[in-house]
Amino acid sequence: MKLYMHPVSMTSRPVRLFVAENNIPMDEQVVDLMTGEHYGADFTGVNPSRQVPVLEDGDFRLTESSAILKYLADKFNLPAYPKDLQKRAKVNEMMDWLNTGFYRDYGYGVAYPQIFPHHKRPTPEVQAATIAWGKERAANWLSVLDKHYIGPDNAYLCGNDITIADYLGIGLVTLGEIIKCDFTPYPNVQRWMANMKKLPNWDKVNEVFNGFASSVKDVPFEAL
Repeated sequence: MKLYMHPVSMTSRPVRLFVAENNIPMDEQVVDLMTGEHYGADFTGVNPSRQVPVLEDGDFRLTESSAILKYLADKFNLPAYPKDLQKRAKVNEMMDWLNTGFYRDYGYGVAYPQIFPHHKRPTPEVQAATIAWGKERAANWLSVLDKHYIGPDNAYLCGNDITIADYLGIGLVTLGEIIKCDFTPYPNVQRWMANMKKLPNWDKVNEVFNGFASSVKDVPFEAL
């Protein structure tokens, strides 16, 4: 199997972490998002959406981080994607929740317009309004994640067992570390993040991401 990815990508990191933690044999091919390689003819032939990650398993090709995590968990019969119908449904619910409202406002509404030039809005007024709108809504999503989904008793997003929802979620939530988000108003989110960072392969998988965060540590971001 081959994974097209970038080590800073918020959606590549969940798959890479899951692969590393479960010793899944995988070849990796870096697609250099920083130089626009994903817009080149070679990669658009792999994924016309111009996004990573992409999984190749023989002649089978799959895009979207959530779908790839589900496929790998099923292919290798891993407990992180429960077979029980209702437990699996809750994992699917959590992953859909993360991928829709949460990521839209937190990622595309707050972080990406500040981090990546191609996401910056065309005028200062539109940029400021976009970020203000995103911050208000992202704060609400983090509160829902903190109080409703995790709560004071759960170690992970769907209870006390790690699931593929946690891998997807931690890749998205830690995006806020780049823009210096303050997670102290969300103690359950903080506790869950700490649990995920205890995984044996966390540091290795996130080495490049952490380096990128360090490289922009002096940039004045608007953060939650």
